[in-house]
This record gives sequence, structure tokens and C-alpha cells, in this order.
Amino acid sequence: MFFCILFNYTILRDTKDVLMVTARGSGAEVIPFLKTYVNLPAAIGFTVLYSKMCDNMSQKNVFYSCVIPFLAFFASFAVLLYPLNGIIHPHVLCDKLLLALPAGFSAPIAILRNWSFALFYVMAEMWGSVVVSLLFWGFANTVTTVDEAKKYYPLFGMGANVALIFSGQYVKLVSKLRVLAGPSVDPWGMSLKLLMGAVCASGGVMLATYKYMQDKVLTDPNVILPAEPKKKKEKVKMGMRESAKFLMSSRYIRNLATLVISYGMAINIVEVSWKSKLKAAFPDPNAYSAFMGNFSSATGAVTLIMMLLGRSIFQKYGWRTAALVTPTMIGVTGVMFFSLTLFAGTFTPVAAAFGMTPLMLAVFVGAAQNILSKSSKYSLFDPCKEMAYIPLDQDSKTKGKAAVDVIGNPLGKSGGSFIQQILIFGVGSLAASTPYLAVILGLIIFAWFNAANSLAVQFNAAMAVTEDGAIDAEVV
Repeated sequence: MFFCILFNYTILRDTKDVLMVTARGSGAEVIPFLKTYVNLPAAIGFTVLYSKMCDNMSQKNVFYSCVIPFLAFFASFAVLLYPLNGIIHPHVLCDKLLLALPAGFSAPIAILRNWSFALFYVMAEMWGSVVVSLLFWGFANTVTTVDEAKKYYPLFGMGANVALIFSGQYVKLVSKLRVLAGPSVDPWGMSLKLLMGAVCASGGVMLATYKYMQDKVLTDPNVILPAEPKKKKEKVKMGMRESAKFLMSSRYIRNLATLVISYGMAINIVEVSWKSKLKAAFPDPNAYSAFMGNFSSATGAVTLIMMLLGRSIFQKYGWRTAALVTPTMIGVTGVMFFSLTLFAGTFTPVAAAFGMTPLMLAVFVGAAQNILSKSSKYSLFDPCKEMAYIPLDQDSKTKGKAAVDVIGNPLGKSGGSFIQQILIFGVGSLAASTPYLAVILGLIIFAWFNAANSLAVQFNAAMAVTEDGAIDAEVV
């Protein structure tokens, strides 16, 4: 099940970047605006809807009601929206707006110009936060005990990261099939249909697996499920404002949110600069997609290695050390990438020694930074975060997790994007913002360390007093 979810996530993640970064009048500069003004409102809206669904529907029906619309959209995009993009995209209007408005509005205009691509970008992002973080891990937390989580959560992702290798190579293979397209066929349009076809097929397998587990596994009397947390009072339905007040009253949930927001901000600050160089190196959509396929496969392979190391780190050093590996990795590799960007001329002899241009060297160093950062995230950060939910009662798990994962992650990325927007308007370009971004990255890593250390104390204390049940997040 997790294999299928991650297989789809990899294809969608790679495809959304290709669509937006290589689109007409667009580039990596649109990503900060997308994450701030499109992704974040969509995430908040979904959280309100999800909270109401949890209050009125069973977990099984919530799962189906979330996943099926995603798959329907991706299928319709490949066969309807993309083939009609030349008709439904307002290019004439946007050309007039470019002439009438200052140059600083070019990124928002590009989003309007390519609105269907922007919608795909949002849905692909939401697949990661909703299906991966919220639905799968929420289901796993429901049927897994704390002792089982310590033993198996670091290994959960091992099989899933094989999906990154397979999906990355599938993306690369599909990108190469453009040579089979006739002169009247859009090569990228053909690739998109093959990619979304694989997403829908994998989604069908995922739904069938989930149904089998609900009907056959969880109903088996020989299966021992975790004890249901005892509720102190009847569950109260809360609106968005009341839910936010409830969550903000818990330092435990705030620390969890800080971890997620810090990761989103840190990776976004480095990643956007890297993608701008990636577009310069690979302006063709299929060439860009092929590189991203190799990138995803490399991420999966490195993550498998980190998974093996992660289990040892959990067992030997505990939750705190495991939680601090990811911010350390992002901080160190981020400094390396920014140093190369700021002092590109200094590295010209090094690039020549490897038979590369300075641009390609920056692309590969940025890729290495992303691979190492994401592999530590998948192998250590995610298991640490999910383990932290287990001592909480069901209401805190459900609504707290929805707010932290579905709002926290986009808020982190939107925060990083907002910082980039301010700097771009202030200093004139993304490249000129690099020194300031490096300093801001250091501040984010510092806040991340503080939250992780604080949460480690709270998590250990919660585990010490909840051997036989779960506790309310408001008491920790």
C-alpha cells in the first residue's frame, strides 16, 4: 500500500515541477508564489473539510472519499485539461497584463496564464500531505502499538523507497519514449498520459489493498490491535477557530508543528534556487523529466541506506538524536550549495576537471543536497514525527495531525516562499537573494533544534506516564 502511494507521489512530484517550471512565460520563480497564495489556502480549506469528515464519517469512508477524487483529477488532466491548454489558458490577456504591470508581477501572471498547470501542482502537493502524511500514517498509527512502531517504523519506508527507484526509472523511460511520437504528436503530452495512467493504475492497487485490509485483516480475531484510548469526555465538534485554539494551547503540538514548518521552510529555500539552475540546464520538458527520474531513483537508493542506519540510530541513541539528524544534514549541505552559488567562478577549474560547466556542477551539487536532505527526512524525520503522535488520545491525534501535516507543511513552504518573494522584490532577483537566504536558513535550523530538543523531553515524559493508554495533548 505504501509502495503504491510513494510510487504515485514520486511521479506527481516530478511532473508538477516540469509542468510549471518549463511552461510558457514561467520558471522556478513562480514556485514561491504558488506555495504562498495557492497551496496554503487549498490546504486550509481541506483541513476544514477533513475535520468535518472525521466527525461524520468512518475512517474507511474518509480514506475513500479523499483518494478517489485525486485519481479522477489526475486522469482528467492528462486526457482533457492538458490537451486543451492552448484554448483554456488566457495567453492574450496575460500578454497584455505583462505590458501593463511592473516586471515584479511576472510570476503571478505566469500562474494565471498556466492556471490548469497550477491546479495540477496544487493537487500533486496535496497528495503528499493528505494521502502520504495524513491518511496512510494516520491509519498506521491506529493499528500500531508504540513498541511495534519503534521496531518497524524505520523499516516501513524501506519498501516504499523501492518505489522511488522504480517510479524514477519509469519517469525516465517515459521521457525517452518521445522519440516514438509522430510529427503531429506533442511528445510531452504523450508522456503525460503514460505517467498519469501509471498513477491511476497504482492508485487502484492501493485502494484494493486498503479494502482487503479493512475486510479481511482488521476483522481477523487473531489480529491484536492497540487498545483504544480512553476518552475523558464525549468528543466535541469544533470549528476551525476552536481547533486552532485547542492546538495552540498544547506546547507538544506546537513543537511538532515547528518541526514540520522548519523542514518545509528550509528545503524550500534551497530547492527553489536549485530548480532555477535546473531549468537553465534542461529547458526541454522531457529532458527535465528524465533528469528528475534519475534524481528520484537516486533518492530512493540513498534513502534505503539511510533506513538501515536509521534503525540503528533509534535503537542506540534514541528519539532525540534521530530527530536532530535531518536539520543537521540540511544545514551542512545547504551551506555547501549556497557557497557554490555565491562563488561560482572559484569553482570553474573544479567543474572543468569533471568535464562540466559551472552550471552543471551547481545542478549536481544541488541534486546531492536534495537527495541527502530528503533521504534523512524519509528515514528519520518522518518516523520521529509519527512516533510522537502515538502517546496522544484519539482526538488529539486526528485533529492535531490534520493541522500539523496538512497546514504545517504548506505553511512551512509558504513561509520560505514568502521570504523569497520579499527578497526578490527587495534586491531584484533570486540570485541576488542568496546571501540573505543562507543566513535565514541558519536561523531556521536553530529554531528547529530548539523545538526538537523540547519535544524530546515531552515525548519521553509522555511515554513514561502512558504505558497503559494515551493522554490529552493539552497536558504535555
